[in-house]
Amino acid sequence: MRLLLKRLLVLALAIGALQLLCRFGWIDRITMIPPTEMADALGTILVSGSADDDIGYTLSNTLAAITLSVTLGFVAGVAIHAAPRIRRILDPLLASYYAVPIFVFYPLLIVLLGVNSLPLIVIGAMFGMVAMVVNTLTGLDRIPRALAKSARLFRLGRAQELFLVSLPSAAPHFITGLKFSIVYTVIGIVAGEFILSSRGIGYRIAFAYNNFDSRTMYALLLLLLSAVTVVTLSLHAWEKRLHRRWGRE
Repeated sequence: MRLLLKRLLVLALAIGALQLLCRFGWIDRITMIPPTEMADALGTILVSGSADDDIGYTLSNTLAAITLSVTLGFVAGVAIHAAPRIRRILDPLLASYYAVPIFVFYPLLIVLLGVNSLPLIVIGAMFGMVAMVVNTLTGLDRIPRALAKSARLFRLGRAQELFLVSLPSAAPHFITGLKFSIVYTVIGIVAGEFILSSRGIGYRIAFAYNNFDSRTMYALLLLLLSAVTVVTLSLHAWEKRLHRRWGRE
């Protein structure tokens, strides 16, 4: 609780300092507007409904991409962990995965999937999937040996050991993977809309930026930042609760 209060205090001080810097002109209004104006502009946009279509488009694509990345990442992580030889081959590729410019595959995805939202969803899933794979592997690697010995002692089958022992024990790391997968997927979707789409929050932010509409740009950035922060903090709290349950803190 004390740590949470300290974080909130630091955040409040940072917002207050930014507000003063913008109000007194130490930060140019073309560069940034005060946080209170960002919040006011966001409220105006939400009440007027002018961005509802773009918000719905981004949200639906993001949810689809998160579902795809988490599901495929989890299944792939379990399968790779069960095959040590394949893992030795894939480990260097997983470690360097985010050095690959994913957007170079967009033209190929358009050819394969058509000119619609599917290529964008696949790009978002590609951004988030490896984070889930890596954390799934980490969780399965860190299962206490005592639990594995207990499973053998009770003569559990391979499937029983997986679902009754391994997966529950590795659950905190799965939540970590989910958290990072969501963050990377949102980055992939919004960045894709920013440079490749004609709809969505990313597109609206780019359009506002190109037309010097700072109020709209920062309002939508505030919306994105707030939504992702709430989700990741909620998952972080869940992750810590699971760690305490397994006695790892």
